[in-house]
Amino acid sequence: MPVKYEDLPPQIQNQLQQLQQFQQQMEITIQQRQQIEIRIKDIENALEELEKLEKDASVFKNVGPILIKAGASDVKKELQESKESLEVRKGTMEKQEKRLKEKIDDIQTKIQGSLSQPQAG
Repeated sequence: MPVKYEDLPPQIQNQLQQLQQFQQQMEITIQQRQQIEIRIKDIENALEELEKLEKDASVFKNVGPILIKAGASDVKKELQESKESLEVRKGTMEKQEKRLKEKIDDIQTKIQGSLSQPQAG
């Protein structure tokens, strides 16, 4: 017969709540990392297109709601800096994912251990 949440000891209830919080944090972290990866890919595509241009070519870049004419080499440099910054953030997100995964695994092990022990009562 399944055990009701309310019938679980407070310690296990607390661990289940922590597990749920860690899982939610993990989902958010994964989504953020995926968004960063998409931005990196967009920048890589833009850099590839800039490589096809002559060195002194002019391009347009978005600045808020307007387009501004700029030198291709300047835009390329800005994009490379943005990419580097995003790659650092991606690395940070991956480390955070790893820590959350370890916490989730740890708390799942604790919950399973607590549930497999016979309860006094």
